[in-house]
Amino acid sequence: MDQPPPPGPPRRARIVLAEAGRRLTVREHTRAELTEGTRIGDAMVRGLVRAQLALALRLSLVVVIGLGGLPLLFAIAPTLGGVTVFGVNLPWVLLGIAAFPFLVAVGWLHVHWAERNEQDFTDLVQRPER
Repeated sequence: MDQPPPPGPPRRARIVLAEAGRRLTVREHTRAELTEGTRIGDAMVRGLVRAQLALALRLSLVVVIGLGGLPLLFAIAPTLGGVTVFGVNLPWVLLGIAAFPFLVAVGWLHVHWAERNEQDFTDLVQRPER
């Protein structure tokens, strides 16, 4: 059978803010830096943006040298301009046909490396505690 509660005043319950004394973990601290927009979080985001910009500039330089250098090559060596491939002049083959696979390859590399940069940033933010 149920026993009645003991007579007297009810027991006091101690209520403590659980978050007040608890220190943030490294992961939580890093996430807080990002979400609150602190100077450290802003520096981390600027670092990611700087890495993405550097990647874009490097690959743009590859495209400029790769495609922009062809007219210079044909100006320096005019005999190459007269070479025919499958009945079409070499400059037309390189600039009209071969340029597209080159641009697709550079685009694929950019996406792959940009995703790697973002994954590195995500790993930095979500790294486990030590």
